[in-house]
Amino acid sequence: MEPIPLPHFLLLICAVILAAGVTLWMAAKAGVPLAALAIALLCAAALMRLIARVE
Repeated sequence: MEPIPLPHFLLLICAVILAAGVTLWMAAKAGVPLAALAIALLCAAALMRLIARVE
C-alpha cells in the first residue's frame, strides 16, 4: 500500500476541521443544545462501531 502524499493529507485534515466547524455553526444557528448534539454524535459513533465490527 502506498502512503498518502503530504499535500493530500493536509487537505484532508483541513476539510475535516472545516466540516466540523460548519456542523457546529449550523447546530448553534438551529438552536440545538451542544449536549444533545454530543450525545447524538456519540450514539452514531457507537452504532457505526458496532456495524463495522470485524470478528
